[in-house]
Amino acid sequence: MAPIAHLDIDAFYASVELLRRPELRGLPVIVSGSGPRAVVTTASYEARRFGVGSAMPTSRARRLCPDAVLVAPDFAAYGAASKEVMALVREAVDRVEVVGMDEAYLDLAELVAPRAAMRRLVNAIREKTGLECSIGIGPNRLVAKVASDAEKPRGFVCLTREQACARFAGHSPGLVPGIGPKTVERLEEMGITTLRALASVPVQALVARFGANHGPDLQRRARFEASARLTTSRVAVSESRETTFDYDISDSAQLEEILGDLAGQLCERLAKQDRRGRNVAIKVRLSDFTTVTRARMIPLPTNDAQVVTQVARELLREYAPARPVRLLGVRVASFQTAPADPDADQLALPL
Repeated sequence: MAPIAHLDIDAFYASVELLRRPELRGLPVIVSGSGPRAVVTTASYEARRFGVGSAMPTSRARRLCPDAVLVAPDFAAYGAASKEVMALVREAVDRVEVVGMDEAYLDLAELVAPRAAMRRLVNAIREKTGLECSIGIGPNRLVAKVASDAEKPRGFVCLTREQACARFAGHSPGLVPGIGPKTVERLEEMGITTLRALASVPVQALVARFGANHGPDLQRRARFEASARLTTSRVAVSESRETTFDYDISDSAQLEEILGDLAGQLCERLAKQDRRGRNVAIKVRLSDFTTVTRARMIPLPTNDAQVVTQVARELLREYAPARPVRLLGVRVASFQTAPADPDADQLALPL
C-alpha cells in the first residue's frame, strides 16, 4: 500500500507569535482572547508543561500557569504563514489534502525515497519559514495521524499498521481520531480502557452498545484500519459565524443586532467566494448550556446580508430564548452548484 504522510506544524499559532516576538522564546505563551469566557487557542510547549491545552478556559490556564504571557490571536498572520508552508508542501508532493491551517495529508506514492523527501521538506519549511513540523508516515491516514502526534515537537515517526497496533496497544481509545471523550466514557463503562481491549472485544458487544455502524467502526479504528485515499479538494458544505459573549445577554434587540453583524461578516466571505445558499440557520446557547439550532429553507440561494439577517432574526423571534444567551451564531448551507441567478440576491421576503 502506498505510504501516506501527515504533516503537522508544531504549536502553530504560538510558533507564529514567537517568530514575530522572539523575546518571548523560552517563556510560557498562551494564545487567547482576554474576556472572562475566553478559551485557549493554543499554547507554547513551555505552557503545555503546566497542563495548559487548547480549548481550555483561559481563566483555568492562567491558574495553572500564572506566569504565562497572554497573546491575542492574529488569524491574518496565521493564514499567511499557513499559505507559505502549504506552498512548500505542494512543491514537494503532487497530491496534498490540506485539513487545516497547520496540517495536511500527503500521498507519497510517486516518491522514490519518501522518508528522505519528507526530511528535506521539514528542513525546507524550517529554513524558509522558521516553523517546525512533525511528520507521521504510515499505510493509511489513521496511522499517519497518530504517528505525527507520537513524538512532538519535531517528531518523525514511520509505522506500519501492525507496529501502530503494538506501540499504542496500552493507550486509551481516545488517542485515535474519531473516538471522542463521550465514547471513551461509554467504553470504560464496558470495561474497555485500552486500544488493545477495543481491538479484541467481540464486535457484537460493540454493535449492541453503539449500533451496527458505529460499533464496528470503533474496532476498525482500534486496529488502525482506515482509508489511504486523499481528498485533494475540500468544499465546505456550510459556512457560519458565531460568538460567545463575555456576559449573558437577555435583551432581544441586542441579540438581533449581533445577528446582523454576524450575518454581515458571513455574507462578506460568501460573496468573495461567489457562493450562495438556501438554508439559513441560527445557533443559540443559553446560560444553562442548552444549545439549539433553528433553520429555514428560502426560495432562492443568496449571500445577501439583508436576507440572511432577516431570516436569522425571524428564527430567533420564533424560538424566543427562555434564558439569557451566552453564544449566538448564524449559518448558511445548501449551496448551489450552478452559477447564481443574477437576481438571486434581490430576494425579498415578507416581514
